[in-house]
Amino acid sequence: MVVGVVALGLLAGCSGGGTPAMAPARVAPDEGGAQGIAPQRDPARQDPAQQDPARQDSARQDSARQDSAGSGQQAPEQPGEVLSGRDLVRTADVDLVSGDVDGVVARVKAAAGERGGFVASESSTGQRGTAVVRVPGERFEDFLGALGGLDGASVERREVRTEDVTEQVVDVQARLTAQRASVERIRALLDRAGSTAEIAQIEGELTRRQAELESLQGRLESLKGRVALSTVTVVVRTEPGKAAPDDGPPGFLDALRGGWDALVVALAFVLAALGAALPFLVVLAIPVTALVALRRRRERGLRAVARGSGQVAGGGRVDPEAGSGASAGDLPEDREGQAAEQAQVPPKE
Repeated sequence: MVVGVVALGLLAGCSGGGTPAMAPARVAPDEGGAQGIAPQRDPARQDPAQQDPARQDSARQDSARQDSAGSGQQAPEQPGEVLSGRDLVRTADVDLVSGDVDGVVARVKAAAGERGGFVASESSTGQRGTAVVRVPGERFEDFLGALGGLDGASVERREVRTEDVTEQVVDVQARLTAQRASVERIRALLDRAGSTAEIAQIEGELTRRQAELESLQGRLESLKGRVALSTVTVVVRTEPGKAAPDDGPPGFLDALRGGWDALVVALAFVLAALGAALPFLVVLAIPVTALVALRRRRERGLRAVARGSGQVAGGGRVDPEAGSGASAGDLPEDREGQAAEQAQVPPKE
């Protein structure tokens, strides 16, 4: 019996020599009570992916991605059919034509609210209104059907787009799992750090990996939000107006009306220009008025000097334009001259 067991052990050792991952065999009892040989893994020679939990998670996620990709090849490709197990981002653009823009936009908002959706943004210009609506993915087709049946509106254009983000979601989830494991390992190293330099270095690495982890979490939430809520952009515009009939060349009244409008525009322009220039005119009027007053005063002084020079040259006779109250005979010299002239002139017979 002992010889048989040894022979079986040697045989198992020879067969296990071709596989590096196998360690020396151990003896295990079989069903009949005899001892059999069971292979045992050597921990030193295990696959690194099996030793590292993060790599194991990554390997499992890679397997999940391959399974998802394989199932995607067999998924139905009929348009409008919901693919179970797939992450689909669905968007649509719908153009509506109506004579009541505000009323139709209000009905669009009501239809979205009835289906668990909401209005993300809204704008209106009187003749054109736009509403960006988010509705649950399972009510997407129902909402589009409701838009086609709105009262007072007709669908002019409808465009639906579908994006499969299943592989993106799986990839981000795998990276997120690996990143979480990496952060936990860094935290474990931080607990065992001994020196200040090691603590500073490990904390820097931990901060960087936590930032990457938060980025992956945000990306995953964004993808899930786009899958959960579909986006529908609804544009409502008025019906195109008819061309105005040609009334022929303009008549007298039309020309008069046009001329009056032109006159009003011209007067308004002149008044506006005057109002704009008035502050400048007031500021310029002050120095101009001062200069004019100074010039007039100077001219009066020159005329007074000229009159004084004329009196001296005329022998003391007063210029009648001098403006004084004394006449030519009121001066003493004039009275003496008049008396001499009367004495020399003989009396009349």
